[in-house]
Order: sequence, then structure tokens, then C-alpha cells
Amino acid sequence: MLVANPSPSAGDAAAPVVGELVRFLLMPGFSMMGFVSAIEPLRVANRFRPGAYRWQLLSTDGAAVSASNGMSLNVDGDPGPPSSQGWLIVVAGFEPLAACTPALGAWLRATQRAGALLGAVDTGAFVLAEAGVVGAGPITLHWEAQAAFSERYPRIMVSRELFEIGDHCITCAGGTAAIDMMLARIAERHGRDLAVQVSEQFVLGRIRSASDHQQLEITTRYQVHNTKLVQVIALMQNHIEDPLAPEDLARMIGVTRRQLERLFAAHLSDTPLHFYSGLRLAHARTLLQQSGMGIAAVALACGFESPSHFSRSYRGLFGRSPTQERAAPRRSGVVAGRVTSEAG
Repeated sequence: MLVANPSPSAGDAAAPVVGELVRFLLMPGFSMMGFVSAIEPLRVANRFRPGAYRWQLLSTDGAAVSASNGMSLNVDGDPGPPSSQGWLIVVAGFEPLAACTPALGAWLRATQRAGALLGAVDTGAFVLAEAGVVGAGPITLHWEAQAAFSERYPRIMVSRELFEIGDHCITCAGGTAAIDMMLARIAERHGRDLAVQVSEQFVLGRIRSASDHQQLEITTRYQVHNTKLVQVIALMQNHIEDPLAPEDLARMIGVTRRQLERLFAAHLSDTPLHFYSGLRLAHARTLLQQSGMGIAAVALACGFESPSHFSRSYRGLFGRSPTQERAAPRRSGVVAGRVTSEAG
């Protein structure tokens, strides 16, 4: 439970200073890793700067809440009256909107109006967006959930940064990116030296910046180091909806088509066309699993001119049709029925 620090009396200049309060709203099925990565930097910061931070755990109903790994945490209570104190960070998991009610949305809007800084770890961004408190962005969340988020909230700018710190909203991609977000806030509030001390306690090689990549770099992911090949894979990743012809890809990196084919054969044992198709189909799979887009719309978004061609290609790679993929149990419920927010 949260224990309030004693208030200094008028004649006691040496009394402890009340630390900054961070409240964590844990949604049912929240990410335990994301939560721990967010709270542990505060605990360690207090080792070196006693009393710098306090924290409080909340759930939507004040009862214990289970994480996505099945572990249950006791909390300090329900949200209570809107407050301007400190930060409020929403931590969610695979089904961020399952417990997102109009009343919760109204409370979040009132909390923002009161002056509190709002934040989210990973898919907690869905809860903030549903309440209408993130503005135009940019915000960030785990790369795997970004397609579903953008489809549901097309007017909110989404970045691939590890974390985004705005004037009224802070978000991160979840997992260990929550450590990076908190280290950035600690550095901003108490100086870089304290942030470095906290980082060293986690045996981190370095403090990552917001612009570090969420996904593995091309060289690491595909174990390739040829500059031309890295360039062409990046072009493919950036042109999923409007795929480029092999001749155009070759021209853009300054090689012939034949040279391009030799590069893929030598380093990836593949052809440019087959590799490119795999990238597009992998993106299609994410959209089918995590968004409400129709199959024809997914086909167009991944550069397929017809649903029939898309379906044949999809079945050839994954062993089932897009329709069967859509009907299969989803890893994430982020596109479950929309919650209608009340005006706050």
C-alpha cells in the first residue's frame, strides 16, 4: 500500500521532501514485464536519491488484477477522484479495451484536465486513445500492435520510437522500452548521473535513446552485412502497400537486376520477388490478426491487386487462407468492439 511521506512542519527544514507520485493503472491481462520495467527504475532511483519517488497501484475496480502471465497483484485501490498528482501510467496487455468503459474514459479526461501527466506502457495507448486524451500524437506502442491502433485511430500519429515524451502524454513500446522511458524521465527530473546509476544496476550496456529501433536492425535480423542488400531490404519494408518492381529496386541501389538476384541468392538463398512477397504477407498476417480491416482491404494494403491472388499467396506461405486466419483465435483483442466514450 502507498504510505504517504510526513509533511514537513513549519519549523522543520530538514523534514523529508515528498517524492514524485507515479500511479499505475493496471488493466486486466496487463503485461507484467512492461509493468516491472516501468516501476523498477523508480525503486532503484530511490536507493541513490531516497524519497525521490512514490508509487501507487490501481485497478479499474480496486480488486486484485491478473497479468497476462496469470500472476495476480494486489492494488492500493480503484482510481478514485481525478487528481493532478504526479503521473498516471496505464499498463495493458493483449486485450486493452476489455475493461475500458465510458466511466473510465470520463475519469481519464477529468484527470488530464486536472493537470496530471498521462502515460501508457505498450497497448495502454489504446485506453488513452479511446478516452480521447492523447491528442494528435505522436505516440508509440509495440510494433506488432501499431497496425491495429492506426486502423482504429487513424488521426493519431504513431511513431516507431522506443518511447515518446510529450507535454501531456508519455508512451513507450512496452517490454524493456519502459526502462528506457523511465530513465529518460529520471534524467530529466534528477540529472543524467542518476539515470546512469540506475541503468548500471540493471547491467544495461547503454541507455537507449527514443530513436533506437523497436525491431532488430536488418543486419541482425537477417544476418546480412552487404550494404546493397541492407539498402534494398529497407526499400522493400518501406514499400509494402506500393511494391516496387525488381528493376526499380536494382536501379535505386545502383545495381542491375541480375546483380540483385545474385545478392539474394548468395546471402539469403532466395530470390528478390519471393523475399519481398514474404515481407508483404507477414505484414498481412499482422493486419488479419490484429485489425478489423476486411480481407480485400488487407490485400490492397499489402500490395496485392486482387483478393484471389492474395488468398492463393497467403495459403501457399502459411498453409491456411486469410479467412481461416481471421477466424482463428487471436493473440490480441485490441480490435474488440468499440467502446463509446461519454463526453467529459
